[in-house]
Amino acid sequence: MDNLKKDFAKRLLQVKAIKLQPNNPFTWASGWKSPFYCDNRKTLSYPNLRNYVKLQLTHAIMEHFPEAEAVAGVATGAIPQGALVADTLQLPFVYVRSKPKDHGLENLIEGELKPGMKVVVVEDLISTGGSSLKAVEAIRKNACQVVGMVAAYTYGFPQAQKAFQEAGVELVTLTDYEHVVTTALETGYINENDVELLNDWRKDPANWKGNV
Repeated sequence: MDNLKKDFAKRLLQVKAIKLQPNNPFTWASGWKSPFYCDNRKTLSYPNLRNYVKLQLTHAIMEHFPEAEAVAGVATGAIPQGALVADTLQLPFVYVRSKPKDHGLENLIEGELKPGMKVVVVEDLISTGGSSLKAVEAIRKNACQVVGMVAAYTYGFPQAQKAFQEAGVELVTLTDYEHVVTTALETGYINENDVELLNDWRKDPANWKGNV
């Protein structure tokens, strides 16, 4: 698994799906300042990499959640990956919105899940875990069982790990913060001083003010 995490980290860095800017931080939608930005949707533009992600997510489900009877993607980032994986596994696919539609049927879950179905959730990225676990809650309220979640990447924040534990959701990811930073250092993308700053950010991302 470590070899996979390192290999995928390298591929993400190569297509600049992950950007590390310790001295020029990004601002996330949450308002957090971050020296780290991950956009897995970029992998969709590269056929070989898109296929790689599809196959690795599929293998993760077959290994860890073979009992899955349906696949649910979390909108919007994981809809394409989830659909590709469901097609490969020949399983039903649905996606879960962040909030119900404000018109028509006002659906929160798009597609059809039958009561009692065992569902595996597909995510593209885990930060705090809030939106991912809202999707889990929606599926459970639909009288289905969530057997686990697979994701392309996780920041591994302590609050996310705690939230997943409390929700009783097993999470399997293709790569993570540690492997991305290690690979970025080995390839010269960042230096040792950058690593110290990145680790400082990760300890308390909500209150990190940048390299001041």
